[in-house]
Amino acid sequence: MSAIYRLLEWVTKLAYLNLLWIVFSMLGFVVAGLFPATAATFTVSRDWVMGKGDIKIWPVFWNAYKQSFVSSNILGYFIALVAYILYLDFFFLTVTSSQYALLLTIPFLSFSLLFLLTTCYAFPVYVYYQMTVWQVIKSAFVIMIVNPLTTLMIVFGQIGILTILWHFQGLMIFFSMSVSSISFMIPAKRAFQHVHARHDKKVAIDSQ
Repeated sequence: MSAIYRLLEWVTKLAYLNLLWIVFSMLGFVVAGLFPATAATFTVSRDWVMGKGDIKIWPVFWNAYKQSFVSSNILGYFIALVAYILYLDFFFLTVTSSQYALLLTIPFLSFSLLFLLTTCYAFPVYVYYQMTVWQVIKSAFVIMIVNPLTTLMIVFGQIGILTILWHFQGLMIFFSMSVSSISFMIPAKRAFQHVHARHDKKVAIDSQ
């Protein structure tokens, strides 16, 4: 019975966190509320992943929402702007018949893939470290490069979650961002620990 109780407790927590994400995204009319609500959701998930399963969700979410309102919007809209530019470039490459444009296809696809994979770490890095937006992007890129297996775990995890939510769309209201944020944070924490271990090892070698 205790196992069932714990399961139901976590299901309730995930549903509650997801509803907070939706409500506070809407309170900011999505345009201003989406990214702070996402940062707040990742903050709660960060604490859970770090073993703080008994935190009070509301205070943690609300404080993170307020404190990250400006910086998370800057981060989110920077990512959105780059994604939009890449979309325009992709549209241009698909409609043009220029041979020069065709030569750019492989570099474009390579950059787009690296950008997409970097964004997988953007919000985990943002809530895990005290950094500026530009430092978040640079750190997310480096962490992505040095942790290819962990990055693949994140990608396949998100594909699995999106597949389930696509087939059971009613679950999106309760388990979309909350579950996704955890599936980002668990592998990301492993990647962070790997980077820290490499850094500590380098420091130890340099000090000898």
